[in-house]
Amino acid sequence: MSGHGDNLPALPEEEPIPNPGLPEHTWRPTDVDPKAAKRAERQVAALFGLSAVFTVLFVVAYFAFEIGDNHDTILGLGASTVALGTTLGMALLLIGIGIIQWARKLMADHEMVEMRHPAASSDEDRAEAVAALQAGLEESGIGRRPLVRNSLLGAVALLGAPAVVMLRDLGPTPQQVADSGGIGAGLERTVWEPGMRVVRDVVGTPIRPSDLEIGDLVNAEPAIIFETDEDGEPILNGIEIQVAKAKAAALLLRMEPSDIIPGPGRENWTIEGITAYSKICTHVGCPISLNERKTHHLLCPCHQSTFDLADSGRVIFGPAARALPQLPIEVDAEGYIVAQSDFTEPVGPSYWERDSE
Repeated sequence: MSGHGDNLPALPEEEPIPNPGLPEHTWRPTDVDPKAAKRAERQVAALFGLSAVFTVLFVVAYFAFEIGDNHDTILGLGASTVALGTTLGMALLLIGIGIIQWARKLMADHEMVEMRHPAASSDEDRAEAVAALQAGLEESGIGRRPLVRNSLLGAVALLGAPAVVMLRDLGPTPQQVADSGGIGAGLERTVWEPGMRVVRDVVGTPIRPSDLEIGDLVNAEPAIIFETDEDGEPILNGIEIQVAKAKAAALLLRMEPSDIIPGPGRENWTIEGITAYSKICTHVGCPISLNERKTHHLLCPCHQSTFDLADSGRVIFGPAARALPQLPIEVDAEGYIVAQSDFTEPVGPSYWERDSE
C-alpha cells in the first residue's frame, strides 16, 4: 500500500500488531473435569457405534426389500431406495458428527498465533510446523483414547460392506453365469459356436466368400440362433442380445492367400484368403476397423495399437499386450461363411496373464 502510513516507524518484528485486548482463554468443561471428558468420550464412541449399526442395517435392507415389478414400498416410495438411502446417509452423518464432537470436546484446545510473512518459510519454521503437526496428532488423544479410536476404526471399516454389497448390482459374476450355462457366458466365451453364420453388422445378411474382393474389410457379427427355455421363451432378450453381439463382434478381411502366415494349428482357419478376428482391441477394449489395405495392418483409433492380420493378428506397434483373437471360419453347405468354433482365447483387454491356447 502507499500513503501516509509509509512514514510510520516499523513495529517490533515479534509483534507487528498490538494485542487488541482479547479475553483470557476459557477452558472447556472436558479440559478441567475428568468425568466430563470421560462422558464426552462415551458420547463420541456411541455415535461411531450407531454409525456401525446403520451400516449393518444397510446390508440387511439391501437383501430384505424386493425391487422390480413387485417391489416393496414405504409411504408409496420404493422401500429399497428409501432404506438404503436412509441407512447409508445416517452411517456417514453419524461418523461426521462424532468427529466434530471429538474435535470440539476432546482434542487439544490451545489458541495459537502465527505472524504472517511475505516469503517462503525458513527451514527452522518448516521444521517447527512439522513438529507442531506431530504434536497435534498426539494432542488429538487418538493414542490415549482407545474407545474413541477403536469405535471410529470399526465404523469406518464397516463402510466397506455397502461398497462390496453394491458390487452385486453389476450383475452375476462370470463364473455364476458360466455355471448357469448361459449363452456366451463368462469372461472366456462368446456366443460363437460351430456352424453359426457370420453376417454383416447391423443389416444381418449372411456372407459368401465371393461377396468379398481382395482388400475388403467387413464388420461382422454372429447370426444368433435363439435357444428357448421349457416355456418356449427365448433365452436371450432385448439388451442381452446386444451385449452378446457386442462381445462377439468380429471383422473379415480378404487378402491374397499367399500373404497369410498361419499360426501353429491355424492352417485351416481361413477361406481363400479371408480371415476373421475379434473387433475388440486387446489393450482396453476399443472397437477397431482402421485398415491399411496394402500392409494388412489394423489400427486401433484409441491408442494406436497396430495388429498384423496376415500374421495371426500379431501386435506390431502400440500398448496392446497380445494378438487379436482369431475366429476359425469355414463354408457351410449353402456356401456361406460360418464359424468353426468360438474364439480359442478370451476376447477383450488383457485383464490377466494367459496363454493363447
